[in-house]
Amino acid sequence: MQYLGLAMAVAFLALIVVLVALRLLLGGQWLLGWLRGTFGLAVLALGSLIGVIAYDVHNYRPLPDTGPVVTLTFNADGAQRYDVRLVQGNDERRVTLEGDLWQLDMRILRWKGLAELIGLEPGYRLDRLSARYLAVEQQGQARHALVSLSESPLGLDFWRWLRLAGRDLYLVDSEARRVNYMPIANGAVFQVNLAPTGLMVQPMNPAATQALKDW
Repeated sequence: MQYLGLAMAVAFLALIVVLVALRLLLGGQWLLGWLRGTFGLAVLALGSLIGVIAYDVHNYRPLPDTGPVVTLTFNADGAQRYDVRLVQGNDERRVTLEGDLWQLDMRILRWKGLAELIGLEPGYRLDRLSARYLAVEQQGQARHALVSLSESPLGLDFWRWLRLAGRDLYLVDSEARRVNYMPIANGAVFQVNLAPTGLMVQPMNPAATQALKDW
């Protein structure tokens, strides 16, 4: 009997709380203000997200109609250690790489639909440059076997999100291109061009030509 009475008392208390809550919800203007504030914050968050994506995408370069996407020059800086100069148009950067072979990964965004109609051109961004030794036992000792060539703000990587989600948003396709392992040689200069079948490597001096012949 006491439990029945306790249950009825709690139910009555709950009813009072519900009635008070309904009065507060329906009797004032705070609900409209809360909805307006929540919607405003959601729009602000969406705008910030779009802004970060725009900043990430702006780091892409238009695909060149002619000429290479990048030119790499390898200069020895020790035993199987190289200073690598990467040239893209008028921009140049230098990185350190260790190993006997090099590999380059590149990202491409191809716009379509409305984005293509308004004139957006396909863009690319170098992703990473990596190296490996021919001797397996040396690979684990490499300190400069991978160099990241691009960064995304706040870790928001639009291209990678498209790849992982498997979506194109009906506006853009994300593509990956790679130069598979090629030989490294002191003084070698290689030019990387985009072809319909992928990335093509062209030796630009005798050192690079000889390295390919020996490979």
